[in-house]
Amino acid sequence: MNTLYFGDNLRILRESIESGSIDLIYLDPPFKSGRNYNILFQPEEGGIKGATAQIQTFEDTWNWGEEAENTYIELLQGTITREPPNQKLLELMKSMRSYLGECSMMAYLSMMAPRLLELRRVLKETGSIYLHCDSTASHYLKLLMDAIFGIGCFRNEIIWHYGQRLMHTKYKFNAKHDIIFFYSKSEYTVIKNEIIDPWTREEIADTRKRKIYTDEDGREFIWDNRSVSKGYPPKKQYIEDIIKAGKAIDDVWDIPMILSTSKERLGYPTQKPEALLERIIKASSDAGDTILDPFCGCGTTVAVAQKLGRKWIGIDVTYLAIDVISKRLEYSGLSEEKDYEIHGIPKDTYSAMKLAKEDPFQFQIWCTSKLNATPSQRKTGDEGVDGIINFVDHSKKNKAGKGIIQVKGSLHVGPAEIRDLKGTLESQGADFALFISFRKPTQGMINEAVKTGYYIPDQSTRKIQKIQILTVDDLFKDPIPFKHPPILLSPYKKSSIKKKDSHQLETGL
Repeated sequence: MNTLYFGDNLRILRESIESGSIDLIYLDPPFKSGRNYNILFQPEEGGIKGATAQIQTFEDTWNWGEEAENTYIELLQGTITREPPNQKLLELMKSMRSYLGECSMMAYLSMMAPRLLELRRVLKETGSIYLHCDSTASHYLKLLMDAIFGIGCFRNEIIWHYGQRLMHTKYKFNAKHDIIFFYSKSEYTVIKNEIIDPWTREEIADTRKRKIYTDEDGREFIWDNRSVSKGYPPKKQYIEDIIKAGKAIDDVWDIPMILSTSKERLGYPTQKPEALLERIIKASSDAGDTILDPFCGCGTTVAVAQKLGRKWIGIDVTYLAIDVISKRLEYSGLSEEKDYEIHGIPKDTYSAMKLAKEDPFQFQIWCTSKLNATPSQRKTGDEGVDGIINFVDHSKKNKAGKGIIQVKGSLHVGPAEIRDLKGTLESQGADFALFISFRKPTQGMINEAVKTGYYIPDQSTRKIQKIQILTVDDLFKDPIPFKHPPILLSPYKKSSIKKKDSHQLETGL
């Protein structure tokens, strides 16, 4: 079944993906840009002030330290991957460390090398791989790919030229392209489906340097003189047939990037256009083939593979990405368990506790996503707010209302935490707050929550307790026993994802 995996792709590739099971791999890994990337959460109903936020999606910054050193050593020892590295890769890694030293680039390459090894292992002998990068590390990645896949399996260095927003620069020309390395696992692997672009009438006349004529039926044609050298008269080539046949594409792809106003845009910082993935998937796979994206981000590869009738596997190390993809699939009409599976996310309280221990920030994101809320913008210094629920407050002339979420991964909670949350509720100017922990609330916690009073969202008799307490167990219930204002704003753009009318949460009306 189609599958999303939440977790480190090296571990998942090693433990969960069988050798020779994948037809096509597309990967868009971090570019070693030295930047941090944020996803933009824009409310579904535009024009509501105060309901837009950002959260850091991933850090594309690398440092040589204990983790990089251990990865490098394990790679040389052959213990980090299921198949040991070949001698060419070992010599290359040693040489690059000698040349680069213990720097951020070497840390990045030490991260990429074992993953590329595992990707080669899972690829079928007839399979292809497309590695998306830019000029920051492309020259080093090309060496890695040559060492792992073999120079003879190199097919193309594809230039994705997007060219928007050109500016006058003093020190360099505008950088308006990315690089995609196309390799095959076998030297005999072929492109499965020819990709063509349509000719225009003007291109035919210019490229073939032929005058266009019109016959007695009104059909335009050019004379094909290739048969003249063999003693035969020239033949007519009709323009409509030439246009229909199309022209073979080259390795420079002019495909626009996604504009900020595009219906396709999800707000994900490194989102690639569907047209780019369509070209790759159509060229190097057939219907029913399995596509793998080990850095799947917002899921463009997954979405296009689904649309084109391919099977797919997506992996990402952030729960935020998994949540974006699952909602993207859900809003396109697919459903989890029926159409796809998600592995690695909490399925019960025990696995939620494990996630809270291993990665508290990802645990917070998981909790807030269960409530369709916007996660906190920062891992630390969030002022006691781990998530925000945006809604339309009819009592305030349809301005944005605000609910805050506080998540506690510890079992040691009591009335003091509720009193602290009351202070946060007031300082944030929020309308209500939600407290989530593993422990069932004590009577003292319940009493403190009741003391905060009620919020009345629409000047009616409907009351919402200003501080509500949920356990992690409650997050697995359907519906989640949480009372909130009747209209919640989705943290995803309406223009890109069509929201269903129903909502998983209980309105409490």
